[in-house]
Amino acid sequence: MTFQEPILQWLRTRDNETPAEELLNLLKDPFSGTLASASVYSALGTSLGFTAIVALLFSFIRPYNQSVYAPKLKHVDEKHAPPPLGKKPWSWVLPLMSTHEEKLVQQIGMDATIFLRVMRMCRNIFVILAIIGVSVLIPVHYKLSVVDSTNTVQDSTSWILEVTPLNLWGKNLWAQVVVAWLFDIIVCFFLWWNYRRITQLRRKYFESEDYQNSLHSRTLMLYDIPKQGCSDEGIARIIDGVAPNSSFARTAIARNVKDLPDLIAAHDRAVRKLEKVLAKYLKNPNSLPPRPTCKPSKKDRSYGTYPKGQRLDAIEYYTQRIRELEVEIREVRASVDKRSSMPFGFASYSEVAEAHEIAYLTRRKKPHGTTIKLAPKPIDIIWPNMPLSSSTRSRRRWFNSLWIILLTFFWIAPNAMIAIFLVNLSNLGKVWKGFQNSLEADTKFWGIVQGIASPAITSGVYLALPVIFRRLSIRAGDKTKTGRERHVMAKLYAFFVFNNLIVFSFFSVIWSFVVSVVNDADNGENAWDAIIKEDLAASIFIAFCRNSPFWITYLLQRQLGAAIDLAQMWPLISAFFTKTFSSPTPRELIELTAPPAFDYASYYCYFLYYSTVTLCFAGIQPLVLIATALYFTIDSFLKKYLILYRFVTKTESGGLFWRVIFNRFIFGTILSNGVFLLTCWVRGEGTHIQFFCVCPLPVLLVFFKIYCGKAYDDRMRYYKTRGAARQGGPSAAQKENNLRNEKLASRFGHPALYKPLITPMVHQKAQNLLPSVYSGRLTDGREVGPAGDLMSVSGYSDMYALNSMQGGKPGKAADGVPGFEYVSESQMDFEYYKNRAEFTEEHGGGEIYGKEFDGYRPGTPGSLDSGSRPGTPSNRHATPFSPGNVRLPPPHETAYRPSPYAEDSISRQRSPLYSQENTSSSGLVHNAAVPAMVPPTSYRNVSHERSQSPAMDGPFRGYQEVPLDRARSPAVGSPAQTPGVGIGGPRGYAGVPQHEDVESPEADPMQYNYFRGGSRPTKPPGQGW
Repeated sequence: MTFQEPILQWLRTRDNETPAEELLNLLKDPFSGTLASASVYSALGTSLGFTAIVALLFSFIRPYNQSVYAPKLKHVDEKHAPPPLGKKPWSWVLPLMSTHEEKLVQQIGMDATIFLRVMRMCRNIFVILAIIGVSVLIPVHYKLSVVDSTNTVQDSTSWILEVTPLNLWGKNLWAQVVVAWLFDIIVCFFLWWNYRRITQLRRKYFESEDYQNSLHSRTLMLYDIPKQGCSDEGIARIIDGVAPNSSFARTAIARNVKDLPDLIAAHDRAVRKLEKVLAKYLKNPNSLPPRPTCKPSKKDRSYGTYPKGQRLDAIEYYTQRIRELEVEIREVRASVDKRSSMPFGFASYSEVAEAHEIAYLTRRKKPHGTTIKLAPKPIDIIWPNMPLSSSTRSRRRWFNSLWIILLTFFWIAPNAMIAIFLVNLSNLGKVWKGFQNSLEADTKFWGIVQGIASPAITSGVYLALPVIFRRLSIRAGDKTKTGRERHVMAKLYAFFVFNNLIVFSFFSVIWSFVVSVVNDADNGENAWDAIIKEDLAASIFIAFCRNSPFWITYLLQRQLGAAIDLAQMWPLISAFFTKTFSSPTPRELIELTAPPAFDYASYYCYFLYYSTVTLCFAGIQPLVLIATALYFTIDSFLKKYLILYRFVTKTESGGLFWRVIFNRFIFGTILSNGVFLLTCWVRGEGTHIQFFCVCPLPVLLVFFKIYCGKAYDDRMRYYKTRGAARQGGPSAAQKENNLRNEKLASRFGHPALYKPLITPMVHQKAQNLLPSVYSGRLTDGREVGPAGDLMSVSGYSDMYALNSMQGGKPGKAADGVPGFEYVSESQMDFEYYKNRAEFTEEHGGGEIYGKEFDGYRPGTPGSLDSGSRPGTPSNRHATPFSPGNVRLPPPHETAYRPSPYAEDSISRQRSPLYSQENTSSSGLVHNAAVPAMVPPTSYRNVSHERSQSPAMDGPFRGYQEVPLDRARSPAVGSPAQTPGVGIGGPRGYAGVPQHEDVESPEADPMQYNYFRGGSRPTKPPGQGW
């Protein structure tokens, strides 16, 4: 018999197999290709070598790319500024070693501080576990194993299998018992230590000046309020039912904002689309391309009036679209009805301790079905979910859980197919003869595809998963963004553990087990006897041992991800391609320079997943402990730099991620105990004494979790739980007076009622060219009557249009078209716009840039003395978005106040942009106008659908005297008097009233004093209200 005969015999067998049989054979072990490609030596060399090279390159490139690698040094205020960095290559190392946790809380916030503490905790846990595993388990496994020469695997990684308990038997398994107890004790000690330390950090956070002075810290949020209690008085009565001795509280019920949020979102989209169209069209002013066209939006209420399939002039369409939306937004804001209340509201107290005490008393109560909790920051609230009823949220959560379970199980099949066919394309050729011919004809091409396809598809799915889970969580009714992130982290962790750990480890074993049982049953054997004969536990144990080299490789390769994070390769590449090969808008260029938000949910999920894998394989393969300890040691250092100098916290939760992390660590440790139990059952003594000695560990972990929850949770969540001492004397009277003067309904009102509309931003180089862009008609030709195409910028009108003049410079013609914000090249930087909410909402809020949005909300009644949003043209004349014939009262008759942003000197707390003159000389439009135009009437008349606005009472009579006294917000007072339909307003972008002046005490609807008596002092405790 020659050596060729076995090969020929295998080929004949293969030729006789059908594609279906080939597929079944591949499904027996779909991840074998992934396991075969694992090489511990190459993973160790590439991970450490690549990380060292990237760190070295980073050290030399960093000083010359501060906008990418240290944007916070430039943008944040002095209070939150990280330590300064030098220009030397190693200058970034020393600040990381000298910055301690006490300073980190102030510089980066509680969430980021706890994130770094969790990383250090993981580093310490796995370093100590690695020492124990290497010193105890590896010698025992290697020296005391009974090797079966007929079953020994001879390959380059056979020595790795020798340090597993694959061939360990009998009393030698007592080492596993001892190590299992040691591992649990060490993990529990670090969890307890950090639970206690984080509780101390939370107590300091409660006592900090920022928290004590913030409004949300002493405000309660109530939802699921019954219909009869949906009023300011109803909120107070509900709280009195559970806390009758509480002091005076400012209450505010939420109002129905109708479709206002959708209108504002549509306006923002239209503005951004117009900016994109203008950026492409005006990219080269010396050589303009053909006029851009677009299809009308299906969400446009006038969509049905356009001919089907017609493409419109994009510039004119979006201009008209913005104008119509602004008129409609103005009308809806003016028609918000105080009597149309929603089933949620807020109650604010003068003392933080009292608000927390009431929240603690009602934590397990639902007076009249109402849920009472501490209020989050207004920016943290997901407003569309606030009105949802309890039954609606329960139903949505049920469906959400069902979708996530289906998605988790659905991914099993694609994951197996990727592992079978994309990791090794020759397997695809076995079941697809046509592809086999192509594979043999072009080997190099398909080799490249094989190396790219699998990681590209897998990475794309893992990048899309957080987005999918966030949307599902919002649909499930989550009320806060930080709560949504915690739920996303938990769902991602469950998805990764199930698909990438459990399915990956057990798929081939379960498949072979089921096939064997079915075959034995078909041969007449009893099903239960067939199950016992297969010995499923032993098969799973052997699979764990044989899969362990892959996990060493996998965890070593995590260093590559840490190095790529440090290099920020994706932001560098995307910014380069955006600036070089596309036409970015000024807004996009400004956002590129802003500090990005840190994705806590994804990073926490990865760390917990790595920890769970390591804990599960710690007793099977101690080398995974070394790989994970190495990863956390390096990455805890690198992530500290990125959080200090690069990333910001989008929405601060105050460290509430910890409980979710703690619970997942407990779950991972219980899974680890399950593996120890499996090892002792399969390889232990016949009496299973080792198995029973490990059995108490999962139960003790559950008791440990309960103990930590009872000992620390209340102190972590509440500033005071009972017996909060109330201050007396002048201090209490002063706080009571301040409470009465606060505008609770404004600061905790729906953002749609105060949010300023964004202004289209155009590059300053196109300022002189923009008037020619609007030389055509500003109407679409579908309008008739007095508001039709009677006048235009091109001058086809029976009226003589005068040139607009620059604000503050009489006699000098204005440049460009008003209604736009012109941005020069030097000002396309986040530094000039960091005090504007439209930019800071996605980049850490205003607190770290010197603007406290909790205490002061932009454009909110009573929150600012500014008459207009900084940086927005105070547009008192006709624009392409809001033509109008409005004669304004003299300046001394208006309620306009100077902007608080204009200061004599530029500081870190204020943007330098708004300390300059806001005229065309600085690249912005101020009090400029184009020829007057008759207002169009193309927008939909919605007066029959909504309550009639007071502004619609009088007909249009040409020039009108428009009073500027808007002392009452539509959100909390009577509807503001605004000009008639199509008439440019007195102030604000496109004539839309976006900001309200300070409310007068007499007109403040929040002066409702319930039945306690507003001017009378509160009664002592025990005497009622």
